[in-house]
Amino acid sequence: MMGFIVGAVTGILSGFGIGGGSLLILWLTMIENVAQYTAAGINLVYFLCCAPAALISHFRHHLVEKKAALWCAIAGCITSPLASFAAGAIPMDWLRRLFGILLLVLGVKELFSKNTK
Repeated sequence: MMGFIVGAVTGILSGFGIGGGSLLILWLTMIENVAQYTAAGINLVYFLCCAPAALISHFRHHLVEKKAALWCAIAGCITSPLASFAAGAIPMDWLRRLFGILLLVLGVKELFSKNTK
């Protein structure tokens, strides 16, 4: 039951762009003891299920810049397979550390960001 609750909450947060996917990975790796690579794969599949509803809502509220979204989609399609292969080549303990550093940097950046949009 707790997994369902965590999944629902992180899905809602993901839809708002708050970083629910990062929280889901933390839950899976730290609480459920899922391997980092497996947790990342679960998160990607999970995102594919949550993203369409959020995207529809964002389009309805005119929150998506279509030209920017197109460029991001193209860049993501090109770089995602490359990043996947790179992540597969990195030892798991380093991957966890790098992910933790990324979360810290993003958190500090958001904490001190003056952008109020």
